[in-house]
Amino acid sequence: MARIRLARSVTTLAAAVALVAGGAAGAHAEQGTSAPDIAGVRAGLQGVVNSGAPGAFAVIRDHGNPELDRSLAVGKADLDGTPMNAGWRFRVGSNTKMFTSVLVMRLAEQGRIDLDKPLRDYLPGGTLPGSWQITGRQVMEHRAGVYDHTNDLLEQRGEETTAAFEARIRNSVYDPRDLVAMSVKRGLQYTPGAAYAYSNTDFVLMGLAAEHLTGRPYADLLREQIFEPLKLRQTSFTVPEKGIAGPHVTGYLTNDDRGKPLLDSTEQTASWIWSAGGVVSSARDLDRFLTALMAGSSGGLVSDDSLRQMTSVLPTGTAKVGYGLGVREFALSCGKVLGHGGIVQGYQTQSFSTPDGKRTVILFANASNNGAVTQGLTNTLEPAFCGKAPAASPAPRSPLTGNAHGDRWVPAVEDSRV
Repeated sequence: MARIRLARSVTTLAAAVALVAGGAAGAHAEQGTSAPDIAGVRAGLQGVVNSGAPGAFAVIRDHGNPELDRSLAVGKADLDGTPMNAGWRFRVGSNTKMFTSVLVMRLAEQGRIDLDKPLRDYLPGGTLPGSWQITGRQVMEHRAGVYDHTNDLLEQRGEETTAAFEARIRNSVYDPRDLVAMSVKRGLQYTPGAAYAYSNTDFVLMGLAAEHLTGRPYADLLREQIFEPLKLRQTSFTVPEKGIAGPHVTGYLTNDDRGKPLLDSTEQTASWIWSAGGVVSSARDLDRFLTALMAGSSGGLVSDDSLRQMTSVLPTGTAKVGYGLGVREFALSCGKVLGHGGIVQGYQTQSFSTPDGKRTVILFANASNNGAVTQGLTNTLEPAFCGKAPAASPAPRSPLTGNAHGDRWVPAVEDSRV
């Protein structure tokens, strides 16, 4: 994770997912019905490995036509040479935000929280200043002006991120209220509702609200309301336990000094990110979760109206990238896809679905702090969802400069704390 100043985190976060300049109007096939471009997906994954990740995989599930299901893995699951395995567990990072959003929307359906009233009324007393009028909706949209506490944990001037990881992340255990306090002391960063700026603290706040309103620990809420009903047997939230139980992929943090070896960052408490990024899961379970979420009322997680609110996105400042309530939207050449991405030390995941839930794509790499890995992984969504490009479309020039005509591809650089 290269050191990124706060100003950059506000602007590049949305740019992380600017994949394709072409919209649905120029699609070459109806979204979700064209066969995945397997050669293109494999090439994308190989590019991710060539850029420095030990391994990568893609799991494509087409619920409308299972004959189109594909699972591809390249490279290694660890530096000992174990082949990458698309069935193993990994840290999902900010995909956790979708899980937290589900918990909050269920509370809203029960009338226990009003997303358009001050969030402080649904938190333990003193969590937020009495003068802060920010609403739950603004917080979930990253439009509340809440400072991201992870800046203070990872952005110490003059430090390598590997040093920051060992000093404040791997073994440290934080109370979620203390994470919020780090943010509050910085004050609101702008008038609530006036801008978009991604903040992990936003979803720490929503996790605290869920706990306060139910009297139940966040981990128990996830297990009782999501994991067990959906039979997500490979998904857990064990913060602050450091290990990952069962077969899992080893995660590696790329050193800022590329001359130094990758750092095994698999074991970490994840308490610094808590309800914004602490879930461990698998491609199978993420597919099951996304499919149920996109089904609305019939999926058993949230109502149709809650899903509509979650997926009613607002602009992020980058063309063709929107953000709703814990859900991100990309505009690919064949239409829009919904889901989230996640980067936590050593792991990168992109988990997306067509709006109708018919096709899901889970992309994964076991390295972080490497922009080329992030770009390559994110851009692999295009061939996975949209199939082969029209013959007339020129190939991208490079991962950094993109396609000269900008018709299907735009480079992506994601904030490493997403």
